[in-house]
Amino acid sequence: MKYPKEYLEEIKTRLKVSTVVSKYVSLKKRGKEYVGLSPFKNEKTPSFTVNDEKEFYHCFATSEHGNIFDFVMKTQNFKFGEAVKHLANLAGMQPYIFSKQDEEREKKWKIYSSIFLEYVNFYHNQLLKNEKYSKARDYLKNRSLDKEQVKKFKVGFVEKNPKLFEELKNNYQIDDLLETGLFYLDEKKNVYVERFRGRLIFPINNISGQPIALGGRIIEKSDFLAKYVNSPETLFFKKGSNLYNLDLARKLSNKFENIFLVEGYMDVVGLSKNGIENAVANLGTSLTDKQIFILNQFFNDIIICFDGDESGYKAALRAAENSIKDIRPEKQISFLFLPDQEDPDSFVNKNGKEYFFDYSKQNKILIHQFIFNHYKKNTQNNPSSMAIFEKKLRSIANTIKDNYIKKYVLEYFIEKISELTPYTNQNQKNFYTKKTKSLEKTKKYFNESQSLSGVELKEFSLIYLIVNNLNLMRDHIHLLKDIKLFSEVNKQIFEKIVLKLDSEDKLSVESLDIDTQLISKITKFAPIKHILQKKNNKDHEVLELFEDIARDLNNYDLEFRIQELESKFSKDLSETTFNELKELKKKQNIN
Repeated sequence: MKYPKEYLEEIKTRLKVSTVVSKYVSLKKRGKEYVGLSPFKNEKTPSFTVNDEKEFYHCFATSEHGNIFDFVMKTQNFKFGEAVKHLANLAGMQPYIFSKQDEEREKKWKIYSSIFLEYVNFYHNQLLKNEKYSKARDYLKNRSLDKEQVKKFKVGFVEKNPKLFEELKNNYQIDDLLETGLFYLDEKKNVYVERFRGRLIFPINNISGQPIALGGRIIEKSDFLAKYVNSPETLFFKKGSNLYNLDLARKLSNKFENIFLVEGYMDVVGLSKNGIENAVANLGTSLTDKQIFILNQFFNDIIICFDGDESGYKAALRAAENSIKDIRPEKQISFLFLPDQEDPDSFVNKNGKEYFFDYSKQNKILIHQFIFNHYKKNTQNNPSSMAIFEKKLRSIANTIKDNYIKKYVLEYFIEKISELTPYTNQNQKNFYTKKTKSLEKTKKYFNESQSLSGVELKEFSLIYLIVNNLNLMRDHIHLLKDIKLFSEVNKQIFEKIVLKLDSEDKLSVESLDIDTQLISKITKFAPIKHILQKKNNKDHEVLELFEDIARDLNNYDLEFRIQELESKFSKDLSETTFNELKELKKKQNIN
């Protein structure tokens, strides 16, 4: 018997291809992909690639290609059923137990998905082409949304007196139509009604991009209609297990470390229109453990950005208290509060993409800091109130599942409370002072490092290796030719060093004539120094590390140029552009 499609999709949702493959193959990040030695052939030069965005692996040496199920079957000699059980266990899921209802469920899913696809396509096309829908199109224009976004998100509009039900019932059973939640029976009038009549509709897709529910928004002011309406829960749609735009946003996990979690569909669409595509929305409910778990599979930093009003703040607090228990050492949950009466859509439309990113860097606050600040505001400076305050914070910290995170969050809470009560626990005064300083130093380092991009850190490592091995690099100065740096300051430092290496025999760090603060910053944040501490610092090891970093930087350059050419080709469809693009992609594969 076949496994239900949604069960297999759930496994794929929870596991990146690189997560599965890395258990058997040593992988190294290179641009958007991972590379390693082929598990299908003995080789010295890596020809095996993994692409999480496209959900496949490919071996250039043997032409083996497939998804996580194929990989486990081929490398572990598993049958399909064994591979499913193995991966379900790895994903933390219960093994699937087949029952008589499974075949019936599969049939229901095919009918359900067929109805939804037909419904979404019909009203999407009507919005684009039907002259009667001009009011809906005008509303979208006033919200600064163009045809490109309408097509990307398959937005549709259901007129006030729709008649699609009458057409669909010729091809589907009425019970099947009702089970989708798109229609309901008005028992007083004894007529079947379309739930989303008079509304813009936003399809909510499952992880593989199939519509399974809708969000609807009215376009006219009304005192008796809710602004937003979501599909009711059905056999195939659970609000707490899905996120709007997850099917598109998850494909960007190789490009972005963070994901913006916002409240509404219009926020996601508005951010996308302004070039911010790493955004999802929850579906009118409190943030659930399942939603956090899913996002953690793809992104390391979840930035919760709700509306800048009282209801947005309250929703953020509920989300913080519910999700703090799931934070892990390698993951992070932050909160971003917008100015009062602003939502992400209005804020980015008014200020633009770069301002939004800068505002995010400057104003996002870690989850435990947000919780502390909230309860501190509501605490009075008397023993009873302080006792309740501390008890509440300890209770929240104790919900954290990871013991290491729990320890440090609890320590943070206690130390911050001790700053509010300086005359309490006099005997421990020095203890708290010492630890607080240490904490502040760590916090400062973390905040500074967060503002640096991955490319900048890679450049820091390259410069660090040169500065600390000047004589060696002068003897191998050919390695410094044709290296591309991206940040202006690092570029200037690099060019100055190369000039010195090329023209002077005896060199020292001091003779480089570079601002000592810049050198200190590079030394402080260069990730390569942690690798060097574990090595013997022999010349060949240093040169190998240098060549690896230079190759990565050149791949960054290739990626940027490929993106530019792809954008150009989509507009001019020129054969010359296509051939240039093909050559660059060849170089990318070679590198």
